[in-house]
Amino acid sequence: MTNARGFVAINVEECKGCKLCVTACPVDVLHLAESFNTHGYSPAEYEGDGCTGCGVCYYACPEPGAVTVYKNWAEAQVAYICQNKKVISSLSLVDPIKGIAKCEACGEQVILSNISNLSFAE
Repeated sequence: MTNARGFVAINVEECKGCKLCVTACPVDVLHLAESFNTHGYSPAEYEGDGCTGCGVCYYACPEPGAVTVYKNWAEAQVAYICQNKKVISSLSLVDPIKGIAKCEACGEQVILSNISNLSFAE
């Protein structure tokens, strides 16, 4: 993720594949998946690099909770609060397209689009 100032996590089960975020993205780093979610939609996917953190995709999305934009991803990666050990940890990306990271403190996978379960230190 050398060119990324931000990071986009898509909740594939919430995304209806309307393509509004894909069209709105000024740096063209989103596309529709070739696979389908459990509702039969092709959800949007982040290409894994190049996000500026502008948030246009978030505002274009009509589905609450489908798109999460991390504007300062480099800072957030090292300020993650581990949900198991309750300590400040760091995240390493396992799958940038699906938005899956690994907590370095406990080794558990973290789904980045599940924003309600994530905490970051200030």
